[in-house]
Amino acid sequence: GQTLAQNFFQFLNQQSLAAGKGPGLPEMAALPGAERMVELQRDLATRHASLWSGLIKSKPGEAPQPQVAPPPGDRRFSAPEWAESPVFDYLRQAYLLNAEYLSKLSDSLPIADGRAKERIQFLTRQYVDAMAPSNFAATNPEFLKTAVETKGESITRGIRNLLADLEKGRISMTDDSAFEVGRNLAVTPGSVIYENQLMQLIQYSPLTEKVHQTPLLIVPPCINKFYIMDLQPANSLVRFIVEQGFTVFLVSWKNAGPDDAKTGWDDYLELGPITALEVVRDVTRVKKPHVLGFCVGGTILSSALAVLKAKGEDPVSSLTLMTTLLDFADPGELGCLIDESSVAAKEASIGQGGLLRGQELANVFSSLRANDLIWQYVVGNYLKGNKPQAFDLLFWNSDSTNLPGPFLAWYLRNMYLENN
Repeated sequence: GQTLAQNFFQFLNQQSLAAGKGPGLPEMAALPGAERMVELQRDLATRHASLWSGLIKSKPGEAPQPQVAPPPGDRRFSAPEWAESPVFDYLRQAYLLNAEYLSKLSDSLPIADGRAKERIQFLTRQYVDAMAPSNFAATNPEFLKTAVETKGESITRGIRNLLADLEKGRISMTDDSAFEVGRNLAVTPGSVIYENQLMQLIQYSPLTEKVHQTPLLIVPPCINKFYIMDLQPANSLVRFIVEQGFTVFLVSWKNAGPDDAKTGWDDYLELGPITALEVVRDVTRVKKPHVLGFCVGGTILSSALAVLKAKGEDPVSSLTLMTTLLDFADPGELGCLIDESSVAAKEASIGQGGLLRGQELANVFSSLRANDLIWQYVVGNYLKGNKPQAFDLLFWNSDSTNLPGPFLAWYLRNMYLENN
């Protein structure tokens, strides 16, 4: 337990120093509340001794009583191969004991700064997830079984998958060849009726004999492509709303390039929802349409409506928000990655001009659910040599977009960091 904790603290120190956060953490023994950590170590040692004893006493062909179970929803060790071999069963349970110990250790650190503690807990999970025996060829019985059954072909396929992903610059989460925008994604009938340097406005064709008088304008996030709202016909929100008799307009944000490197937050409000509302009013001759915002699109839309309200306008009949943050006092796990030093670094590097590459943003979101969005595919694609299944939502998730630096820096500081 002492060695495990010291190695873990060295990892945290390296992460702190890499992020420019000062001298890092002190030695564990020097921390207040060290008795709690000693107690955790004793408990860990006792449980490991019990695990080892159970393994020694188990009879051939009889699996010992598990000392620890994976958390609910954790499927990494669900294959029967992990329980059939006492060696791999031990590796699995020893890892889960260590993972539980490190999680409790990070929770018990006497750190008053809430965001600093959340960051340590986040880094703990990254460390724990990365060290799972399922992620390594020598300690994954599923890899060994598949390699034997395929006479090594799975290893060859895995290497090919790895090389292909290195060429793409990202981990494949779905079969990219299964989908194409305009063929089986984003196929609800419609056309672009307006565009400027920042967005296109799509108007969808009616699918009913009569339509409601008041139209609907949808503002999706600019950190992803528009067709999250219009996937395949069976799970397209746009198509469903059109089928209910509404005239639907949808903002499709431009994927930022070098010409957009100086675009800021105010530009997104003015050239996005504010302009789109003007066009919708001109086309339909309805003064107050319904509006719907999704994710950061909802934050942009709400900000734009606040600007119009301050100018004395009452521009919409209703506002619907989906997964939208307005009060950033508790921004969730993403907040632990955003602090003064990280925001200042973005402001210095791209805040006056530049781009945040879409893949960098995608990597951040994937790290929030590393087991589901990183390690699952490392094991499946590279160790087992499988092709990921076709999944339209993950195809969209991998279709990342760039963001202008000034827009991002303003958003991070005024929303996530200062909650202005």
